[in-house]
Amino acid sequence: MVFPKKFIYAGPEYAEYDKFVPSPYFRKTFEIGDAALPCSVVVTGLGFYRIWINGKEITKGLLAPYISNPDDIVYSDRYDLAPYIINGKNVLGFQLGNGMQNSPGGQVWDFDIARFRGAPRLAFALTVGETVTEADGSVKTAPSPLYFDDLRSGARYDARNEINGWNLPDFDDAGWKNALPCESPRGEFRLCEAEPIRPTGRVLQPVSVVPAKGRAEHFQIRKAPKITDPDGVPTAEGGLLFDFGENNTGYARLKIDGRPGQKISLQFSELAKDGVIDDSNIGSFYPDGHAQRDIYICKGGEECWEPPFTYHGFRYCLVSGALPEQKISLEYVVCTSDIPAIASFRCSDETANTLYEMAERSDRSNFWYFPTDCPHREKNGWTGDAALSAEHMLLTMDCENSLREWMRNVRAGQRADGCISGITPTAAGWGFDLGPSWDTVLTMIPYYSYIYTGDKTILEENAAAIFAYLHYASRKQKENGLVEYGLGDWCPVGGNSRMKPTREYTNSVALMAMAEQASFIFDVLDMKKEKTYADTLYLSLRDGLREKYVDESGTVADTGYQTSQAMAIYYGVFKTGKMDAAKRRLVDDIHKNGDFLDVGILGARVLFRVLADAGEADLAYKMITRKEFPSYGRFIDIGLTTLPECFEIDFPDSEANSFNHHMFGDIKAWFISCVAGLNVNPERGDPNHLQIRPNFISSLTFAEATYRAPAGEARVRWERTGERVSLFVSIPEGATAEVVFPDGVRTAQVGEKTYKF
Repeated sequence: MVFPKKFIYAGPEYAEYDKFVPSPYFRKTFEIGDAALPCSVVVTGLGFYRIWINGKEITKGLLAPYISNPDDIVYSDRYDLAPYIINGKNVLGFQLGNGMQNSPGGQVWDFDIARFRGAPRLAFALTVGETVTEADGSVKTAPSPLYFDDLRSGARYDARNEINGWNLPDFDDAGWKNALPCESPRGEFRLCEAEPIRPTGRVLQPVSVVPAKGRAEHFQIRKAPKITDPDGVPTAEGGLLFDFGENNTGYARLKIDGRPGQKISLQFSELAKDGVIDDSNIGSFYPDGHAQRDIYICKGGEECWEPPFTYHGFRYCLVSGALPEQKISLEYVVCTSDIPAIASFRCSDETANTLYEMAERSDRSNFWYFPTDCPHREKNGWTGDAALSAEHMLLTMDCENSLREWMRNVRAGQRADGCISGITPTAAGWGFDLGPSWDTVLTMIPYYSYIYTGDKTILEENAAAIFAYLHYASRKQKENGLVEYGLGDWCPVGGNSRMKPTREYTNSVALMAMAEQASFIFDVLDMKKEKTYADTLYLSLRDGLREKYVDESGTVADTGYQTSQAMAIYYGVFKTGKMDAAKRRLVDDIHKNGDFLDVGILGARVLFRVLADAGEADLAYKMITRKEFPSYGRFIDIGLTTLPECFEIDFPDSEANSFNHHMFGDIKAWFISCVAGLNVNPERGDPNHLQIRPNFISSLTFAEATYRAPAGEARVRWERTGERVSLFVSIPEGATAEVVFPDGVRTAQVGEKTYKF
């Protein structure tokens, strides 16, 4: 296979917020005398592309080929053209979007000053039989009707400029310009192996459409950068407010009986109240009018439009510019990476079922090639968020392949000293030194990928990067063996102004856990010297933590009690003989706090697991599902349909940043493993070995879970009838399981059939 290396563009100008440069079309005609010849194309679009052959769009999905820093990796896709070619004249058509090549919406993270920033570029290698043709000056180009697009800010389209038949073989392109050669990107060329982003098949209809009073005035607008919008479309005018009933991610399909030149504005948001849309939680990252906003200029007549090269996270859409007598409709096309579910959970409590669905929706709406922190404000691949969610995502979704691809980008952006950025992709040196709690993604994703699949490949790919990072981190150790650099327990109850556990404590524990996982990875790969290094780092951190933070009563002498105590128990900071006392102290403190949680993102991932292991699964379940603040159950009562970024939300009047994050989503895994009791590969040796360890929650009458292991699907269900509980276990051929009851009684290993206990 030939990777295209000759790049072309329409010209050097690129779009700014106050200067629109249309997305270019490209045409390449070619003759074929024998349509039976093998015919394929490898295409690279910087940033995004769409592709047609003889008028038929064959683009693999949204935002092709990938979201990456082209100084690190340049992605291509390969298409078999044989089903579409004809004898005689054929044409390849392309359209380019700005993507990461030109990201005006990424100025907060320095993408606007990236070394690679420039006009969109195209490269392709067309193979017909044995002949390979690359992009050159014979390719024709013209501006498309898409006159602005940005991954974060939205798309603008003037239907009056549509060019009928532009991608058909017989179209007359004599008036089009010849494409110009341009500089090739610096990164490594490779085919994208991540699953494509596609519509899920769910198309949401609005649950209500009401007259809108406009857009809420808020302090974020006043703080936003000031520019003059070339469209001149007001941002606060009224119109129609569409409510789709749930927060999700995708784009809106607009249908309208348009008037020529009529400008329709679509402003998307998670929040609205009393007919007023509120995007204050998006922050002041974007100039007013450029946050999650699409604009469509009508050509006249019955029109249907779907915006390319962008997506939005929203529940509401304010449609402005339509006339009262016009026919207009809006549909919500839900999209995500095309990865199947491999696990499920259900029980007799609809609160728990709804929370599982909310966590699933948050995972899906934030998985666009890789886990993003939110689908509206940032759309960044934050490493800390991905590390926290790696276990539950890999347990419930077949996402190992996509995560492997993203880890290539994490490694590609690693500095020479071993440090990695807090977001991937990144540019201009933004986001480094955020600390072990974020950087632990280097081990978390490979580790859990191996646990669930047994495939060593991802371990081999990341081993060198992990070892380089351990060297970097060890140079950060202080005399007491501990580290303090980076962020702490983010988004704790009470807000970030109340960062309770010390950064030295949480980051030292995180690095210790990272060293333990690294040691395991190096052991699997028989890397003896590297394992010894990881073990030495682990022990120095553990001993330093014990010396400074652990007292004789089984308590962590640190503020931020639940996070600190739960992390010490979960990651083995306490000596074995102190574990029971440490668990009792944690439970006592929770009771003193009214059985409410008091953690941030680091504590939330481990607290409920620790409680279940301590025989307090009922307490953990109560803390999760209760309706009073702070709890997960309260999210349902205040109207959320996804998990938010923090607990202190007074919906819909909150100034909280995001109502769609996945970093608190480990409750998905907890419901499966600690309530239904389906645990995968507990001894870290065989992904087809399961441990069935249910907790018969007193308020439930049944709980069930499924999981698709490499050998096939396993099922667990328990049912309560009076004082009797029946447990049903179904194990696929090629798998084994052990059943452990709440009283500690274990069964012999069971094999491939259904059992009732």
